[in-house]
Amino acid sequence: MSKQIQRERRAREGAELSTRLTYFVIGGTVGAVVALLLAPKSGRELREDLADVTRKGVDRTRETASQVGAKAGEYYEVAAGKAGELAGAAREAASRRGENLSAAIEAGKRAYQEEKRRTESTSMELAPTYYEGEKK
Repeated sequence: MSKQIQRERRAREGAELSTRLTYFVIGGTVGAVVALLLAPKSGRELREDLADVTRKGVDRTRETASQVGAKAGEYYEVAAGKAGELAGAAREAASRRGENLSAAIEAGKRAYQEEKRRTESTSMELAPTYYEGEKK
């Protein structure tokens, strides 16, 4: 008997669902008819207004896009100029450091050569002369 009750319950639920669906369709149809009857404009006029609004929106979008493109170009030019300036400053700084390094290396070489000459000349003065000893 429980199967019989389940079948009856399903049948009632199915009937309720179909009734609800029927009421929904009838309500939608009545709403659409009322909207058409109370609309301030005809369908043709309404479509034309929608087309005008759409065209205006497209025109405004194009105008805004061109303005954004122009601004982007300006920002690109400014950014490229700044990047060029920074690159030039970096090159100059590297060049100056390279010059300073070269100058330091050259100064070190000169100091080494001067010290070497001084050491050689001092050692030559202090070196014994053997030929003097032979004369005695």
